[in-house]
Amino acid sequence: MSGFRLLAIHAHPDDESSKGAATTARYAAEGNRAMVLTCTGGERGDILNPAMDRPGVLENIIDIRREEMATAAEALGVEHVWLGHEDSGLPQGDPLPPLPEGCFALVPGMDVAEEFVKIIRDFKPHVIITYDENGGYPHPDHLKVHEASMIAWEKAGDPDFAPELGEPWTPLKLYYTHGFVHQRMKMFHDLLLAEGRTSPYGPMLERWERNPADIMARVTTQVECSEYFPHREAALRAHATQIDPAGAFLATPAEVQQQLWPTEEFELAKTRVATSLPEDDLFAGIPADKK
Repeated sequence: MSGFRLLAIHAHPDDESSKGAATTARYAAEGNRAMVLTCTGGERGDILNPAMDRPGVLENIIDIRREEMATAAEALGVEHVWLGHEDSGLPQGDPLPPLPEGCFALVPGMDVAEEFVKIIRDFKPHVIITYDENGGYPHPDHLKVHEASMIAWEKAGDPDFAPELGEPWTPLKLYYTHGFVHQRMKMFHDLLLAEGRTSPYGPMLERWERNPADIMARVTTQVECSEYFPHREAALRAHATQIDPAGAFLATPAEVQQQLWPTEEFELAKTRVATSLPEDDLFAGIPADKK
């Protein structure tokens, strides 16, 4: 399918590369318009790649992360927009400290939703990708993305809602992206151990065992996008401050992933068109005359 429009809403630069990246790359390559909306600059993110933990990086993290994002968007072949909010950081401790004043997570959900509505009305996506009610994981910025996305889904097509934000546009499908699938990670973990290698997946699998949840039970849509796994890997590597080449995201080569798990996983959360589940296409059920 070509000629459709897809909007992927993400909290931080690098989220677009670790969640649904090959799918967006595939649709863009097939002649659709795919846009990534990044809500914050990621300025409170830690430097997770030891090779980048050197003088000058943290001091210039805002500019560096913008450059990383531009390189990742080019690798995926997608359009990109910054929302311009301030990263909230991930609070640590018990009790958790208060969030920083002025950060994205403290902005009222309706205010963020209005910003989303403006972009939706301008870009006119048929499909929106966002996070589930847990944010994928409970980072405060991811939770804010979910909250505002669900409001924007309802309001973007309402002619009585904020007419100053543009002509109404009604998106037809909304998906949650599910990038962290236990079965997939366990498969790659077991393969590394069978090869006599150290697996970086162990700590994540241990956390799953303490709080087991079968994401695959929620998945409605698996998109075959293995041809674009190298694009996904290039995008991940572009985020050099955030992606450790020795870490879990790059531990299994793209060609191995293509053979063992050639899809990316999504959950159809909202739809205004009829479709049959399970799906293998995010645009399934959308009539051609809606292009």
